[in-house]
Amino acid sequence: MYDYDLLVLGSGPSGQKAAIAAAKLGRRVGIVDRRDMIGGVCINTGTVPSKTLREAVLYLTGLSQRDLYGSSYRVKEEITVSDLAARTQHVITRQTDVIRNQLARNRVAMITGTGRFADAHSVWVDSGSGRESKVTFDKIIIAAGTRPARPDSVDFDDRTIVDSDGVINLQAVPRSMVVVGAGVIGMEYASMFAALGTKVTVVERRDRMLDFCDDEVIESLKYHLRDLSVAFRFGEEVAAVEKHQTAALCILKSGKKIVADTVMYSAGRQGQTDDLALEAAGLEADRRGRIKVDANYRTTVDNIYAVGDVIGFPALASTSMEQGRLAAQHACGEPIREMHGLQPIGIYTIPEISFVGQTEAQLTDNSTPFEVGIARYRELARGQIVGDSYGMLKLLVSPEDGRLLGVHVFGTAATEIVHIGQAVIGCGGTIDYLVDAVFNYPTLAEAYKVAALDASNKIRNITRIDG
Repeated sequence: MYDYDLLVLGSGPSGQKAAIAAAKLGRRVGIVDRRDMIGGVCINTGTVPSKTLREAVLYLTGLSQRDLYGSSYRVKEEITVSDLAARTQHVITRQTDVIRNQLARNRVAMITGTGRFADAHSVWVDSGSGRESKVTFDKIIIAAGTRPARPDSVDFDDRTIVDSDGVINLQAVPRSMVVVGAGVIGMEYASMFAALGTKVTVVERRDRMLDFCDDEVIESLKYHLRDLSVAFRFGEEVAAVEKHQTAALCILKSGKKIVADTVMYSAGRQGQTDDLALEAAGLEADRRGRIKVDANYRTTVDNIYAVGDVIGFPALASTSMEQGRLAAQHACGEPIREMHGLQPIGIYTIPEISFVGQTEAQLTDNSTPFEVGIARYRELARGQIVGDSYGMLKLLVSPEDGRLLGVHVFGTAATEIVHIGQAVIGCGGTIDYLVDAVFNYPTLAEAYKVAALDASNKIRNITRIDG
């Protein structure tokens, strides 16, 4: 007789959903995590704090209203870290309470501490009191998440040189900052601090940023960030960072030197598997701490599953939640459907980027004909009302049958309105539906109708000439 039918290591998005899904199927479920990490990295240092910080920055700087009230408009002249932290802490506390309540309502036992495997059916739990207790289980789901990767050559001090988890705990808004790495996290923080007035330099060893996004969208983002005085150093690598009394000196391999109050490394993430004693359960992780799983999220040991960031790509809160639910259902012997392959990507830079489906580059590489339909926010009444003159929505459409192949959005509420396109693509819809649909007015969603009409007119012109 085991203590639990299913045990979950980690209470982040994937762990929560796994535990609750199994509990709803009538299983005895326990979830192990530290008291100060309920909700995982997502709630405490990652997704939720960074997105809350973004909202606080947008509000306090008045950035999103400057088209209406002038370039000097600000809600608060001198923005401090405490101004930003107040909103962030409020949201973290509320979200933690919501998670605790959900787990309690579903009778999921909360086991406080850190777990490590004793064998394939038991773990030792260290509650921090100096004593360990053994917990047994039939099945287990590893949802331990990740931490920022820290290069050994860099002397992090969480003040002058920080990683993406530590940046939200800075004691003051830096006057200047070097962001190492132009990935999603790096660009999100670069745009936030630039909006606060920090002079930001982005250093990236590749020749471009966010290379999985639409080229036109990335060019638009670069233009807006340069307008906020962001400098880009592409094709460059950091050779060393020297800490001085008042600042840091960032030395690039090309010989360039950059002085900054703060250096933030965004060098990918490392699976938190070092302390799990995986070998005791017959498991191993790769050099990035990731665990290999099959299509049902089961590891090489039959009763052990792994989900979320700890299994690698795509490492998004949204996909991790679904992985947790599906793994729990499979572990409980329930029939499951595969996760839908059509998944939206949301990047919370300032301005936002979101897309679903294919890009122009992918379609071109596959020799797939397409037509483009574009709607610009400045041509929409709602765009004028919210003060967004730069936003755009782009539809990629098959000229043969009008099917929607991709949707790319840049600007206000991009991560929200992309789901309309996701639903149309997922249902095999065409732009005829968007042309004929009635949208609320005034809305940003109306951009779909404008872009669909644009693409439809282009296709009609080609058909008229080409037959």
